[in-house]
Amino acid sequence: MMNKRLRVASMFAGIGGICSGFLQAGFEIVWANELDKAACRTYRHNFGDGYLVEGDIETIDAKSIPNFDVLTAGFPCQSFSIGGTQKGFKDTRGILFFEIARIIDAKRPKVIFLENVENLVEHDEGRTFLVIYNVLVQCGYSVRYKVIPTNEYGGVPQARKRIYIVAFLDLEKCDSFAFPKTIQLDRKIADIVNQAIKKNDIYYYNPDTPLYNKIDAFIGKSRRLFRIYNGTIRNLRNPDLCSTLTASMNTIYNAIVLRDDHGIRRLTLQESLDFQGFPNDFYFPNTIRVEAAYKQIGNSVSVPVVKRIADRIKAVL
Repeated sequence: MMNKRLRVASMFAGIGGICSGFLQAGFEIVWANELDKAACRTYRHNFGDGYLVEGDIETIDAKSIPNFDVLTAGFPCQSFSIGGTQKGFKDTRGILFFEIARIIDAKRPKVIFLENVENLVEHDEGRTFLVIYNVLVQCGYSVRYKVIPTNEYGGVPQARKRIYIVAFLDLEKCDSFAFPKTIQLDRKIADIVNQAIKKNDIYYYNPDTPLYNKIDAFIGKSRRLFRIYNGTIRNLRNPDLCSTLTASMNTIYNAIVLRDDHGIRRLTLQESLDFQGFPNDFYFPNTIRVEAAYKQIGNSVSVPVVKRIADRIKAVL
């Protein structure tokens, strides 16, 4: 019985960042759901097609989901994000949280693991988070939550803060759970970004464009990372950390850029995956457009942070 792996069901699975963290912690993924067709192709490319259900969660009967111990969900964050609409539950994407509640009520998992943007705590003067908290409590769960920076807890040099919510059906187990402690950040940007090696031409800005000239004039000869947001070039708040990777990286006007030995370019897809802490063997099928891949990375999670929290959940269960 001790060798039986704990079973995970993953809602809003995306490309599998949360699944990857739980798999690394020794869990078994028995069911996953994602609506976005391109994300599903990437998920299947890396995890196979044995349990992924592609489609709208609102159309899925909870009875069709196999039994599981842990429900995970990186539920849509755009309606709560500073960089998104901030309409919260007035946005249909925000309302999708109640689909999580529907599955919880039907399946009664031992643990719930949720991830969302840091701004969820402050959104609508805290009322949005209070609704989420109260729904979990009303379903019979004891709740713990923490805003966690990737660079302090994941060992990856990305300035990314996200809220992680862990809820237990058993109060005693909740009382014995604790989020992981901070760890030393040993990896540097230079460990991920090699400025001497020529990358594929698709990553370089065309020198014959106004945008290139704008970037060139701003960054000069600096070899640091910079951020472009809606065409405006910005310094990073902390030059030792990559700025938060976002879904809007799917255009050249919203990107992390740098000057290397061969020109001015965006972070490559592989570098972006590395800043999210994905395993080295994770990549995209050749049916995924580069711009779609950037969006998928920005929409995903910091895998090492998830893995460390999953380790703590496993220890409690």
